[in-house]
Amino acid sequence: MGRKFWLHPLTVRYGMFMLGLAVMGFGIGMMIEANLGVAPWDTLHIGLQKTFGLTIGMWSQIVGALIILASYVIAKIRPTVGMFLNMFFFGLFIDLFMWLNWIPIGETVIERVVLFAAGLLIYTFGTGMYISPRLGAGPRDSFMLALHERMGWGIGKVRIGIECTVMIVGFLLGGPVSAGTLVTALAIGPLIKQFIPMWERLMAKPYGRASEAQLVE
Repeated sequence: MGRKFWLHPLTVRYGMFMLGLAVMGFGIGMMIEANLGVAPWDTLHIGLQKTFGLTIGMWSQIVGALIILASYVIAKIRPTVGMFLNMFFFGLFIDLFMWLNWIPIGETVIERVVLFAAGLLIYTFGTGMYISPRLGAGPRDSFMLALHERMGWGIGKVRIGIECTVMIVGFLLGGPVSAGTLVTALAIGPLIKQFIPMWERLMAKPYGRASEAQLVE
């Protein structure tokens, strides 16, 4: 019975989803510790943490909850189980890994560059893991879709507009914007594009292409 449960397609898919969020959280923690700049949303979370207290992970959760609400108000995008899991556990994993001090701290510029590059690779690797089970988009992607549907703007323009806005707000609140922010903006899409097919092939047999009755969107 136990073996059957752990090997059930839905159990495996949720396990991969959660593991992906954990890997993403570890990668983000590495990029934060490298202190060379982070992705726009993380610039906002760090800026909020510096201005109002709490932790970076808590602000990721709070912002995620507000975005879920905004997506529903703007375009009636109903929250999914995967969306709530993403909102809560991604922030939790960021705080957990930073609290555990498992992330090395780079002393020299070269060490920080290596730490940042490794963090970016780990983050995008984890993103492929989290997306491959197809359990629903995260809050920020849902918000992008909500604005796309409501305003009729192209996805690319909406994404750029959102990320530029949150980066500016985060910067004004004291969040880091540096060379790493530009590198992240340019590299994150192509890297994720490389990792997603790999994980989807792994999940497709026999887990990723479960019957329609098993899909949880």
